[in-house]
Amino acid sequence: MEIILKEDIIGLGFKNDIVNVKSGYGRNYLIPTGKGVIASESAKKVLAENLKQQAHKLAAIKAAAEQKAEAIKDVALTISAKVGATGVTYGSVTAAHVAEELKKLGHDIDRKIIVMRDIKKVGDYVATVCFHKEVSVEIPVKVVAENAPAEEKVEAPAAAEAPVAEAEASATEEEAPAAE
Repeated sequence: MEIILKEDIIGLGFKNDIVNVKSGYGRNYLIPTGKGVIASESAKKVLAENLKQQAHKLAAIKAAAEQKAEAIKDVALTISAKVGATGVTYGSVTAAHVAEELKKLGHDIDRKIIVMRDIKKVGDYVATVCFHKEVSVEIPVKVVAENAPAEEKVEAPAAAEAPVAEAEASATEEEAPAAE
């Protein structure tokens, strides 16, 4: 069944797109909620005429989306999460967490336009922000352990360097008498 979408639906399409859906989904959800109409020949002609008249408005919307995308293109997020001993997080890091971190940086972005899989392990991931059907930005997301012993990681290299420094000093002292 062909449907003309009246609003953006993540995972299905964007406003004014003609999409094929199962007839039950179209009749029982999209049409009754006003999110779509049946794509008859007359509805397609009306859509084409509306798109022709709204071309300049659509260009302005796309320009605004490109401006927002430009503002966040160099952003890299680090999200700390509680992690168990095996590196698996307690719960998931979701698009809502990414939106919250972006808000802390001064970018107010709706979580519904962020596309990503739920993250359940520590590591590097990518979240895609879809501002417009032709404008999207990929944001690197690094998930780190909140309860990781960061002090131990800092102290361990310092402790390891101390014996090396002592060994170098004693080696220099041993070479000095040998040279005399």
